Amino acid sequence: MPEHLRALVVILIIAALTFTLAKKAIGPIVTYTRFNQWRSAWFVLTLIAFLSFNFWVYVVVGGLYLLFFLRDTNKVSAYFLLILAVPPLSSSISGMGVVNYLFEINHFRLLSLLVLLPAFMRLYRNSNTLTLGKIWPDRFLLAYIILSIALQLRDTTITDTLRYAFYTFTDIFLPYYVVSRALQKQEDFKHAISALVVATLIVAAIGVFEFVRHWLLYTPLSSVWGINSGMGSYLGRAENLRALASLGQPIVLGYAMVVALGCYFSLHQSIKNTTVRRVVLALLVLGNIVPLSRGPWVGALILFIVFILTGKSAIKRLAIFVISSILALAVLSVTPGGDKAINLLPFIGHTETANIEYRDKLIENSMRVIKRHPWFGSVNYLETPEMQEMIQGQGIIDIVNSYVRISLELGLVGLTLFIGVFATVLLGINRSRKKIADKASELSLMGRSLTATIMAILVMIVTVSSINAIPIIYWSFAGLGVAYMQIVKKQVQTQSTLR
Repeated sequence: MPEHLRALVVILIIAALTFTLAKKAIGPIVTYTRFNQWRSAWFVLTLIAFLSFNFWVYVVVGGLYLLFFLRDTNKVSAYFLLILAVPPLSSSISGMGVVNYLFEINHFRLLSLLVLLPAFMRLYRNSNTLTLGKIWPDRFLLAYIILSIALQLRDTTITDTLRYAFYTFTDIFLPYYVVSRALQKQEDFKHAISALVVATLIVAAIGVFEFVRHWLLYTPLSSVWGINSGMGSYLGRAENLRALASLGQPIVLGYAMVVALGCYFSLHQSIKNTTVRRVVLALLVLGNIVPLSRGPWVGALILFIVFILTGKSAIKRLAIFVISSILALAVLSVTPGGDKAINLLPFIGHTETANIEYRDKLIENSMRVIKRHPWFGSVNYLETPEMQEMIQGQGIIDIVNSYVRISLELGLVGLTLFIGVFATVLLGINRSRKKIADKASELSLMGRSLTATIMAILVMIVTVSSINAIPIIYWSFAGLGVAYMQIVKKQVQTQSTLR
């Protein structure tokens, strides 16, 4: 049997078991009918991907399924559920005449065009939809998009700029706009983050299998589709295989797991079965461990700390958390093999410290380049002597810091606009939470988890460039923050009217 079919069998078995766990976890949140629709959609799309003999068969058949047969009225839920189902391998749609190709398509853009775009058209025509540009996150985002497209014209053709504008629309604007406008009720919000938790539980379980069995299950798909992308390579750290699942790179899997933990914090009170709740948490934690990526581990630490600090008895709980962590490290240090685990930890470990040194040098050299073009960046920053020093053994300059890349490409103006989106979202969430009378309510809990998750994201992208699913997720969470603000606003207004 071909390797990709053997991998498919394993993936289906793992997914079936994980869906059984997920059904018990979110049964009080999502109806069985909707859950069964989610499960069917995930299995169908996965089967189409692995049984397609090339990429374009998947695009056509999978696209037809998404367009005509996907059954979920909450398009954000469908988007979150399926976003991690298939690796984001990409290929170009050929052009005609002087245009070499029209644009690149991948799984993310397929979902954007066939799930989010129809939702966007309905929302935009609806008079009840929040007007675009009415709130500050919208304004910062629109300014960021306009600036990034305008700066493309400095050293490229109109055709390339139009292509870039299309990517910006599908990869940034659609996730943000649809998520921020479609989730108008608390129930819709819970369904959406429940779908994301289900999706990440599956990749967590697959990641644990890959780590234990030393077999990357989605890697054979690139050969079947005839795409050599560089994603899905076997990577090791401290004699262990780093898990990928469908995310293509270990750090992206770890990043997704941290985000899933934040979503879990929103929902854990709704999971009535204590055993199920603990198993779900344990699986998400393991999913964060098996990629062996230190940036997401720091992100998880920030997630826990911010979540604790925004709740009741913050100082007491933070002290318990710190003491428990110290005790855990002490126990780990005296257990067999514990020293290897400690050496993997950020700040205190010594495994592959060259990666940390590279990141430090990247920031130092980039600052020199940014000082020469501080306001709007430059198009040839990679050709500068400082950046040429950063060429690695693979012959590439890996800018493993999203803020640095934005500053180099769009300058401090672009960076300010980027940070402005998330700063205004965080301020809006905090103001909304203050308006909620019952601080122990589920709605307040959602605000705490959103704040903690976005803060963790903003820390994690210091250690990785905006590749793969990373920007898709953080723009979606900016949208979730806006949706949360509007939901709280409506509920407060309703309660005031009833009084």
